[in-house]
Amino acid sequence: MAERAKCEICDRMFKDAHGLAMHNASKHSTNKAIEEESFVSDGLKKNIKVVVIIGVILLGLYWLFSSVSGSTSLPPTDMAGHIESNPSSHVLKEQMDIRVQKHMLEHVDGIDGGKGGVIINYDCKNFECGSDLVEKLEVYAEEYDFVYVAPFKNMPVKIALTKLNRIETLDEFDDLQIRAFIG
Repeated sequence: MAERAKCEICDRMFKDAHGLAMHNASKHSTNKAIEEESFVSDGLKKNIKVVVIIGVILLGLYWLFSSVSGSTSLPPTDMAGHIESNPSSHVLKEQMDIRVQKHMLEHVDGIDGGKGGVIINYDCKNFECGSDLVEKLEVYAEEYDFVYVAPFKNMPVKIALTKLNRIETLDEFDDLQIRAFIG
């Protein structure tokens, strides 16, 4: 008959040395392996978290950059969200605030009951405008007291003519078409 064996680590008794060996292999010799596996798992989890966080940040930056720099839009043609404010001039060198543009579509220089304005926007950052396009457009603001001329960033066209609820776009300067739109 086999001699009983006692586990020195947990004080359990076993029928024989073989039972003790099996016990030690399953209960005690794997503690270090479990700890190492847990360590690897924790390290792997930490690395995965870092990669996910970096990925989310990069995706956010990509979305922000592409939505700001790559998006195109046309000037407004409605009054929704306008503010009761006027631009400093009929010829602007900086983009007119969208809310102010909407107000000028309603009535020129904020004069109640006045005529609705026409706004000529141009984009010379994304399009080749030539040396005199802006000067040609500014002439309309001098000739007509209800016309505004201003740059507009990231348009899908070079020139956009707007009135209340109406827009016309041009890829090239066309005096007859612009005068017809101004009316």
